[in-house]
Amino acid sequence: MNKTFLSTVLMLSVTTVQAIPPVDPARLDEVQERGSHVMPFALEKTLHIFNKTETGGIQQVIAKDAADSEQIGLVRSHLSQLATHFADGDFSGPRRIHGDDMPGVKALASAAGKVRFVYRELPNGAEIEYRTEDKPLIEAIHNYFDAQLSDHARHAVPGGHGMHHGHQP
Repeated sequence: MNKTFLSTVLMLSVTTVQAIPPVDPARLDEVQERGSHVMPFALEKTLHIFNKTETGGIQQVIAKDAADSEQIGLVRSHLSQLATHFADGDFSGPRRIHGDDMPGVKALASAAGKVRFVYRELPNGAEIEYRTEDKPLIEAIHNYFDAQLSDHARHAVPGGHGMHHGHQP
């Protein structure tokens, strides 16, 4: 991955969001282990970016090495499937990784048809845009993103302005 891009992502992340509370390293290990059975790509070779928006949020997964076509393909396949499952109210993947009590997941799973999940390919991965006008569901998306950031702390960063829709700094 372009080191300048990664440095910019990390710098924006630190300056544009609230601090995520520290997580127990054992929890991070458990989530990483369960995630390896659900997500086909390598967490060490990818980066999750969660950008909250006024209408929901944008979840990106990108390969750290823009030339890693294997990881990019795996990310795209996985996120494309997730967007379809999420639109049907199926959050079984995140539940297997994070547990049934993951913040936001129950509300999102019961909101089929009320949230749009738009999949897009990025040059080095893919993204899902979560979009709704329903204020409680926007809050559920934001809580879900916070939980993702906490549980994937080693492999995730909060998004900053200009990070969505493939428009990377």
